[in-house]
Amino acid sequence: MSRRSGILEFAVLGLLREAPMHGYELRKRLNTSLGIFRAFSYGTLYPCLKTLVANGWLIEEPGSAPEDALAASLAGRRAKIVYRLTAEGKEHFEELLSHTGPDTWEDEHFAARFAFFGQTEREVRMRVLEGRRSRLEERLEKMRASLARTRERLDDYTLELQRHGMESVEREVRWLNELIESERAGRDQRQPGPESSAQQNNTSGETDGLPRHRGAEPSGGTPPGHSTPPDPSDDTAK
Repeated sequence: MSRRSGILEFAVLGLLREAPMHGYELRKRLNTSLGIFRAFSYGTLYPCLKTLVANGWLIEEPGSAPEDALAASLAGRRAKIVYRLTAEGKEHFEELLSHTGPDTWEDEHFAARFAFFGQTEREVRMRVLEGRRSRLEERLEKMRASLARTRERLDDYTLELQRHGMESVEREVRWLNELIESERAGRDQRQPGPESSAQQNNTSGETDGLPRHRGAEPSGGTPPGHSTPPDPSDDTAK
């Protein structure tokens, strides 16, 4: 299984943990909530869904709306298939959520993991964030060393492009520092002395790791008021 297909399977399981969906709904959520999947197609999604069904992590159910079934019958098409997470699928997703290895620090995998941080244990979030920061600091050091070696041979535009890339990495490192500090502050609030136990009861176990002054939104969201046009390739059973 390729790294990208593994990320897609993780994201599909995570979205279906929230609620059962049919293929078109899944594709729209992957496009709008997780920008890293903006370019993928039904030809990518349906083999993934079939694999998850074969593994016992999803089950296929017919659409529940009678009018949908009637319309599909009149049009000579099969009714939409709804995908539901099984108990084994939920257990598998929770196991994936606990992983903190180097693959979770990479660009695409980190974006997918971060989108489901609300379902992730605090200690796991901390390890993923610290690993991501360490990976970016290594990348930044290499970029600075490369720029120092080649600066005199670069034209102004190439030099500016490299500077832009470095600034982007530096911004993400600062953002990660804020997240990590907020996670640590939230953890400290959950372990107060006896005199502050009343304050502990007012803290949130899942979301108090986020910075209070800014939102941490997954990349690639759709602006308010915009919607994804209907896809002509309906999500009938393949």
